[in-house]
Amino acid sequence: EVQLVESGGGLVQPGGSLRLSCAGTGFSFGEYDLNWVRQAPGKGPEWISRIISSGDMTDYADSVKGRFTISRDNNKNTAYLQMNSLNSEDTAEYYCVIGDLWGQGTQVTVSS
Repeated sequence: EVQLVESGGGLVQPGGSLRLSCAGTGFSFGEYDLNWVRQAPGKGPEWISRIISSGDMTDYADSVKGRFTISRDNNKNTAYLQMNSLNSEDTAEYYCVIGDLWGQGTQVTVSS
């Protein structure tokens, strides 16, 4: 089955860190660029980061630049999003996306 599966979300205090994972199955994961998109309650989707297929180039939205780091291990068919210095505005459902293929999402809640 072709799918993306996110994991690693949870509840974290302001200033804390989380690392999200995105595992791809059923296709040649390493041939595709990958994006992370989030959606906060009551808001539309927000693109936050992209990594090209080789992992050699990355890009970030201004809202997360300097705090989040995207990476991938194509040998493991997995991408990651390291999130540091989290604040309440980072509370959202986080999705990894390849083309029009979306994962099911993982919830990140930043709260004291």
